[in-house]
Amino acid sequence: MLKCTVTLNSKGKEMTILRNNMLDAAYAHAHGNFLLHKANIEVYLENPAGIGEHSDIMEAIQDELDKMAAAQDRMDMLDVFMHEE
Repeated sequence: MLKCTVTLNSKGKEMTILRNNMLDAAYAHAHGNFLLHKANIEVYLENPAGIGEHSDIMEAIQDELDKMAAAQDRMDMLDVFMHEE
């Protein structure tokens, strides 16, 4: 996980800490979602017969990949905000 550095700026130290905390939390949330969907794919790959509610395993895997991509996109965008000066 990326860490934001605390810097003084025109908004003051408190606002910078709050900003960094919010960005860190949003990144952690997106990263957690990424890992959750990755774990789901691993379950589908290791034991596809054990997932009775999904008759189309490939469709289920693609759905999880789409969710991983959305989480990765969010992390990438948060990286932009985390590295702004």
